[in-house]
Amino acid sequence: MKKLIWIGVAIAALGFNHAMAQTRELSTSGQLLDRVVAIVNDGIVLQSELEAQMRLISQRLVDQGVQLPPRGVLRQQVLERLVIGEIQMQRAARLDIRITEEQLNSTLARIAANNKVSFEQLPQVLAQQGLDYADYREEMRREMTISQLRQRDVDSRVNVSERELDQLMEAQTSGAAAEFEMSHILISIPSSATPEQLEVASDKAQTVYRRLLQGEEFSEMAVSYSDAQDALEGGYLGWRKGAQLPTIFSDIVPGMKAGQISEPIRSSSGFHIIRINEVRGVDPVIVTQSHFRHILLTANELKDDATVETELMAVRQRILDGEDFGAVALAVSEDPGSGSEGGDLGWTEPGTFVPEFDAVVKDLQIGEISEPFKTRFGWHIVELLEVREYDSTQDKLRNEAYMAILQRKVAEQSEIWVRQLRDEAFVEYKL
Repeated sequence: MKKLIWIGVAIAALGFNHAMAQTRELSTSGQLLDRVVAIVNDGIVLQSELEAQMRLISQRLVDQGVQLPPRGVLRQQVLERLVIGEIQMQRAARLDIRITEEQLNSTLARIAANNKVSFEQLPQVLAQQGLDYADYREEMRREMTISQLRQRDVDSRVNVSERELDQLMEAQTSGAAAEFEMSHILISIPSSATPEQLEVASDKAQTVYRRLLQGEEFSEMAVSYSDAQDALEGGYLGWRKGAQLPTIFSDIVPGMKAGQISEPIRSSSGFHIIRINEVRGVDPVIVTQSHFRHILLTANELKDDATVETELMAVRQRILDGEDFGAVALAVSEDPGSGSEGGDLGWTEPGTFVPEFDAVVKDLQIGEISEPFKTRFGWHIVELLEVREYDSTQDKLRNEAYMAILQRKVAEQSEIWVRQLRDEAFVEYKL
């Protein structure tokens, strides 16, 4: 993103001292082109950036049906988000975290595919929505950079233990497996807050809480007063399972009803107010599982694909003539995972294997052995042993529990990480 806009002037370099010395950039005719609204360490945030974000966020809030707060309040919230983003980008630069053109194009191609348009059509589609493709690319690069930084600083240091999983599964069994659609307001405190700062934050949280009880709209209060990263989304957290709840909420939220608002909850990052928008249960998950075994042979310098296919056809014929599939697999299969198990692949669900494997096995009948076919791993023959309807609710819950605990821990640590970065930075507002 260009930090400075100059018209008719070629600039080779601009030092920080120059940026500090002036908060306005003027053309030779004296026309105001841009101005600095915040100094962030050795970087700046410009008025043009602030106004652009104000327009985008205002439009999004209007589209969501959220009444806009006073312009001054919204401006301060947006500016704080830009300041934090600048701090994060500066740290990413120091750590040499960069997004390549290939990585960026791959991400944009996925976004295009998800919206059922081609990569080549994306600029036109964005233009129809009033978005400049070049700006969109740079904003996406920025988001990807910050995401990689967060993975380095936060995600990589978060672990989930088997004990945590077991404890959560017990809680789910006892009825805590409900899902909650939630919104959130955070009144933050510095990482080393004084008693006076704590009192001020607590009074502010209580004031917000009372106004909510008196009927003020939660999303509007979040936009105006919340210090959380989701403030400009109206504090909306989406649907969360009991497992995804931050630790400080886990004893409170499960007992709340739809529409209920919690009293301020104290944590290391500040005072939280939660609203439960809706509650829903978890439905059983019944899936069709298939039990396969296979034999894998691979081509190499001495055997090409045609030779391997011929060998595998001969192996298949041996089994059809009466030899035991498991014994043959044990003797000839080159699959390091299943070969020693007689080719047994265990019980699997649709989509477990690579697409070319799934395309063949989905049509097999029980006891049928496929013709030889090729995947990226080599040449296979597969036998379907059994099919069953299986209640995978607990398996699904355990997998979701792992991801939920991980996401909960990452969310908690991310909030602390952002506040620490902010507290350690030099920030001077120029509004």
